[in-house]
Amino acid sequence: MSIAGLLLAAGAGRRFGTPKALVSHRGSLFVESAAGTLGLAGCDPVVVVLGAAAEQVRARASLGPALVLDNPGWTTGMGSSLRVGLTAVAATSATAVVVLPVDTPGVTAEAVRRLAALATPDALARASFHGEPGHPVLIGRDHWAGVLATSTGDAGARDYLRAHDVLAVPCEDVADGADVDRVEDLARWAQ
Repeated sequence: MSIAGLLLAAGAGRRFGTPKALVSHRGSLFVESAAGTLGLAGCDPVVVVLGAAAEQVRARASLGPALVLDNPGWTTGMGSSLRVGLTAVAATSATAVVVLPVDTPGVTAEAVRRLAALATPDALARASFHGEPGHPVLIGRDHWAGVLATSTGDAGARDYLRAHDVLAVPCEDVADGADVDRVEDLARWAQ
């Protein structure tokens, strides 16, 4: 059974001051670390969706065997990136996809593997941290059409997930699901 990894890395990072895909932390770019996390967890293929500063990301990032796509509508929000990536994944034999935003540097390969272990065509699960929903999110193939139909703006799959029964998978013992929205948020991972 094949489980794809989908990395959403198209945003401009307005609150951060630069596209988060290009943020350098602990010797690598966020986009490199996140794509590597999906790969280390066994996701195949790994699909990376770029938008803001896509040429710079391609020039600076080492993304290995990942399939790197451009989202020409990235300014409309994460939903369009999810649609671009999910459409590409739908052309593969993947049973399910693990979706990860680029700005969650505390997500580990072990957390991704925990979600991926639940992969079936009808799976719908997401990491939780101390009872709060987070990332990554596992979406089985049976849900892809519904996610594609409802992903708009910055909500991504939020409305679809809200309308369906989603299994919460505790991951706080192996990862930190906090988003990095501002430069000062990086202090959380300073050690």
